[in-house]
Amino acid sequence: MTDRVISEIKSRVQFLRDTLHQHNHRYFVLDDPVISDAEYDRLMKELIELEAAWPQLTSPDSPSARVGSPPLEKFEAVTHSVPMMSLDKGFSEQDIINFDLRVRKLMNQDAGILYTVEPKIDGIAVELVYEDGALIQASTRGDGLTGEQITANAKTIPTVPLKLSHDGQFSPPPLLEVRGEIFISRENFKSLNEERLKQNLAPFANPRNAAAGSLRQLDSSITAQRPLEIFAYNVSHPDTLASFSQSQTLEILKHYGLRINPLILFRCPLSDAVAYYRDLDERRLSLLYEIDGIVVKVDDFDFQRRLGATSRSPRWALAVKFAALQERTRVEDIQVQVGRTGALTPVAHLAPVNVAGVMVSRATLHNEDEVRKKDVRIGDMVFVQRAGDVIPEVVKVISDSRTGAEQPFVMPTTCPVCGMNVVRDEEAAVTRCVNEDCPAIIKETIRHFAGKGAFDIDGLGEKLIDQMVDQKLIVSYADLFRLTVDVLKDMDRMGEKSAENIVRAIENSKAISFARFLFALGIRHVGEHIARLLADAFDDIDAIARASLDDLIAVDGIGPIVAKSIVDFFSVDKNQAMVAHLISSGVIIEKNKTLKTRAMLNGLRFVLTGQLETLTRTQAKKFIEDAGGVVSGSVSSKTNYLVAGESPGSKLDKAIALGVPIINEAELKTLISSGRV
Repeated sequence: MTDRVISEIKSRVQFLRDTLHQHNHRYFVLDDPVISDAEYDRLMKELIELEAAWPQLTSPDSPSARVGSPPLEKFEAVTHSVPMMSLDKGFSEQDIINFDLRVRKLMNQDAGILYTVEPKIDGIAVELVYEDGALIQASTRGDGLTGEQITANAKTIPTVPLKLSHDGQFSPPPLLEVRGEIFISRENFKSLNEERLKQNLAPFANPRNAAAGSLRQLDSSITAQRPLEIFAYNVSHPDTLASFSQSQTLEILKHYGLRINPLILFRCPLSDAVAYYRDLDERRLSLLYEIDGIVVKVDDFDFQRRLGATSRSPRWALAVKFAALQERTRVEDIQVQVGRTGALTPVAHLAPVNVAGVMVSRATLHNEDEVRKKDVRIGDMVFVQRAGDVIPEVVKVISDSRTGAEQPFVMPTTCPVCGMNVVRDEEAAVTRCVNEDCPAIIKETIRHFAGKGAFDIDGLGEKLIDQMVDQKLIVSYADLFRLTVDVLKDMDRMGEKSAENIVRAIENSKAISFARFLFALGIRHVGEHIARLLADAFDDIDAIARASLDDLIAVDGIGPIVAKSIVDFFSVDKNQAMVAHLISSGVIIEKNKTLKTRAMLNGLRFVLTGQLETLTRTQAKKFIEDAGGVVSGSVSSKTNYLVAGESPGSKLDKAIALGVPIINEAELKTLISSGRV
């Protein structure tokens, strides 16, 4: 075949890609198609056939990528460069007014604050990363800090641009992190369930669950068959766009080909925001997609920066929920659960009822005071709702339905698990079991210690922890590091191979960052954010253990309640002994790298592939990120190093083709410890 023919094929492939990208933009963003669906399908068919015949011409940003990729074995973790924080919640028009009052007070302004107000789509929050205009990574929100990589799945969604549009005025920056909400419309959800019923498959409970399940398919060809859509609503780093406001950012994203919700109200005063909430509440059931409220954001980015954020949410935004849909059911029993801090929580066991698409059989009653206030009794008919459309709760008792056979709830005077006396904390309105040896407290403490934000011990699930505590194999989280294969293999449903996997996972968890170690200890009021503040402020665990109240309060973001909780924890000999035991068991607390090392590694991009020798994928990511590096999910010309273990897969081939340096785990550790790159 002549060079001329090859050149013509390349040109045709590029023409088809550019043409299909343009038609995708007109159809999904501008809602102004200029060709028929049949014409579009013919162009796509031709492109797929050419790429199949000439595989060397395939490209990750080709429109053909939307048909799906080979199935994954599991999802990789992705750490967000900027946490995807949750928003403070409001539930009424008055809450919007109060939010405006707080903003103006903090800004020391009598008036003049303008807001951008958006429908709160009931979907799945995601982050899309574009490098030189091409989509290189997509991830879920996860816990706000770490999500799951869903790049192959996101590429199947027609309204997710694989390549950003650009012109002289709005050229995409080298790196752009876009945030958006993925959802399924009401009509498409109905059609999807009708099709599932025809195939004798269980229907999805609601559009949000359908979207979440579709997005988390290991086989992206399945995702490609689901009618997912996206609305972009923000970027992680506004300065990358040189934008001065939320409204301007959205306009720029629209120029790039990203779909923006047409119902957004730009730069409006408080009165319009309140009217918008009232209007959407009335129209919510007639919209093409489900919404559960609105989001009110201070429009000006300079104001946003000055307002700042708390440890959990920005001060410049408020999610205002609509009244949740409620259902009627019966309280069949009220039982008490014991949590990690010993708090006794009454839980209503209900006759199962479908609430907003989810079957609910239990609902929290929060505490004894709440039960008394609502006068909830066993046998009562009640209204239940999903608080924030998520957590089931009892709204009110239908007292007219009472027969006289209902039984009042009485908070037990002894722990329902260990039988020891309980203590009422009047200030917190909480009844607690104060027995440190209570099996329920021990189990919940160990679950917290082994959980995702802490030691992240793979395979150490709830039932296994219950078994180990019940059989007295462990009495604290420090005992986890004493476990052996011989001890575990005889447990129910275990066996030698499973025991080996658990012991290996425990051993692999021993290298942990300072912040995660502090969070794992389970100190009351010390969440992940506070743990990071402590890790940045103190050199090591001994320094925190010796710190006084004044020392701790001096740390920005730590108040007297948190400080006292930390001092109280380390004043207990048993706690100090457990920390010492963890260190003596081989736990390695990775301290913050020096500023020099971080500066040297800052900006370097790493990709992980295959099974490493001693580190899990999550541990390796933390190792790199703590040293100032960035971990990406795919190899590109911007990748500085590919870290390869056993069975590396296609990433290795691509790295070789692009000339990316390839290192193993040992070389990675040497590189980071020396700071030489």
